[in-house]
Amino acid sequence: MRTRDNEHGMRPVIKWAGGKRRLVERLMLLMPPGSFNTYAEPFCGGAAMFFALAAEERKRFKKAILVDKNEDLIALYRAIQSDVESLVVRVKKYSDKHLKLDPAGRSSHYYDVRAANPAKLSDPARGARLLFLNKTCYNGLWRVNASGKNNVPFGRYATPRILDVETLRAASVALAGVDLRVADFASVAAELSSGDFAYFDPPYVPVSKTSNFTAYAVDGFGPNDQTRLASLMGELADRRVFAMLSNAWSEQTCALYNKFRMETIAARRNINSNTKKRGDVEEMVVMNYPAPACSMQKASNS
Repeated sequence: MRTRDNEHGMRPVIKWAGGKRRLVERLMLLMPPGSFNTYAEPFCGGAAMFFALAAEERKRFKKAILVDKNEDLIALYRAIQSDVESLVVRVKKYSDKHLKLDPAGRSSHYYDVRAANPAKLSDPARGARLLFLNKTCYNGLWRVNASGKNNVPFGRYATPRILDVETLRAASVALAGVDLRVADFASVAAELSSGDFAYFDPPYVPVSKTSNFTAYAVDGFGPNDQTRLASLMGELADRRVFAMLSNAWSEQTCALYNKFRMETIAARRNINSNTKKRGDVEEMVVMNYPAPACSMQKASNS
C-alpha cells in the first residue's frame, strides 16, 4: 500500500518526538475499512496519520479534528490553515537572518528567539517561531520546562532547511476546514459517534527510568492519564467508535490493554540525547475493533 504523500506533498511540517511518518503505512493497514464521518487525532503532534489520510485519492473522512495540549503546535496549524503566506514570509525572515550569521551569531539568534514569550504572538508569528526553533534546535526536539518554556539547546546544524514552502502550502490545503483545538483527549472523544474513528498517539508509558519523556506540554502525561485513556478505549468500543492507539510495548501497557486486540511493530526512534539509544524499538498498536485478517497479515509482514 502506498499513500499519495509524495504526489501531493502532504506530509508532516514539523519533526515531533514519537512521530509516525515512518510507520503510517503499516498503521493504515490496521485501520477499520471504509469511511468515517469524523476522524479525530487527540494527540496530533506531527499529524502524520492525518496528512496520509488527507493525501489519499478517495478521502475516508468528512470531518477531521486535530487536538494537542501544546498551544504553540496548534497555533502553527492554525496559521498554516488560515494564513500560510504570512507564515511563509515570517519563516523566510528567520531563515535568511540565521543562514547569514556565523556559528556564534546563529547560537545567539537561536537563544534570542527561544526567549521570546509566544503567548504574546499572533498565530503566524507563533507558528514561525516554532518552526524556526524546531529546525535549528538540538535533534529536532520540542521540550518545555515546568513553566512551559522551551528549554532545548541550539543544534549547530551547518545548513538547516528552515523553510519548506511547498510542504507548508500543501499542508494548508489538507488543513482546510479541519477543527483545530487545544484540549484534553477525553473532551474530544466525548463528541464522537458510532462509526467515527480516532487515532490516539499519547506520550508513551516509559519502558525505563531514563525514557520517561512527556514534556511536550507543561502539564505532562502521567500514569493516571494512561489509565484514563485505557478506560476510554473501552468506552468508545461500547459506543461503536473505532479507536486505534500506539504506545510502547511493555508489561504495563499489556496490562492496561489486555482486553483489546494488540499488534507489535518495529519503529526507529532518532530522538534521544544518547545516540547509542537511538534505533529500532517495539511499539504496540491497540485496536478496539476486529481488524481484517488480511490487513493484520500485511501489517505484520511490512
